[in-house]
Amino acid sequence: MSDRRTRAIPLEDVSRIELPQDSWSSVVVSDKTVDDNHASLGYSVFTPGFVSDDLSHSVDELCFVVSGRGMIRLEDEDVEVKPHDGLFIPAKVWHTIVNTADQDLTMVFAFPWPDYPPTERRAAR
Repeated sequence: MSDRRTRAIPLEDVSRIELPQDSWSSVVVSDKTVDDNHASLGYSVFTPGFVSDDLSHSVDELCFVVSGRGMIRLEDEDVEVKPHDGLFIPAKVWHTIVNTADQDLTMVFAFPWPDYPPTERRAAR
């Protein structure tokens, strides 16, 4: 039996994915929190100076910058991001998240996948 009712899932009720430099992410809405879910929604906090691995997701990614400033480093350009920017990152595009400011870069992300999608990683360039 499936439980697909509308409900709020508190951020503090899901586990954190610990990242370098005291940064972290959480997948808030996923197939672990909503039965038979087909999309996911998460929240990330990147501390000043944070640089992620290069990432390439198997599906498109949508992001929204809540606070802070930074950039999304692509193969051929850097895209600056600031509060209230929405981002579209196509599937299989290598990208790196960089916090270039002196405050946390806070973002919400979403995937058309029931949890964090299959992702390739490599050391940031």
